[in-house]
Amino acid sequence: MLDPDLVAQHRQELRRGSTSLACLALLAATPDHGYHLLGRLADLGFEIEANTLYPLLRRLDKQGLLTFEWDTSDARPRKVYSTSAAGVELVALLRTDWDRISQALHQIGQDS
Repeated sequence: MLDPDLVAQHRQELRRGSTSLACLALLAATPDHGYHLLGRLADLGFEIEANTLYPLLRRLDKQGLLTFEWDTSDARPRKVYSTSAAGVELVALLRTDWDRISQALHQIGQDS
C-alpha cells in the first residue's frame, strides 16, 4: 500500500504546474478577480487556498503572463486579472505539451 503522504506530495507537484496553466487558460477566457477565480478553479477540481493563489497571480503578473486592471465599482477596489498575449501564447504551447505527455502516458499504459 502506498504511503498517503507520498501520494499527497506527488499530487501536489502535479497540481503546482497544472494550476498555473489552469489560471492562465481561465483568465484568457474570462477576466476575473482572485476570489471568484478560486471558485472557478474549485469547480474544475483545482482546490487551492487563497494564500497559494495570490502569490501565483503576482508571479504570473511579474512574468508578463497576466495583466490586471483595478475594478472600483464596489466599495472595495480589487484587481481583475486577464491573460496577456504572451500568456495566451504560453497556454497554447503548454496545452500542446500536456496533450503530448498525456498521450504518451496512455500509450505506456497500453503497451505494458
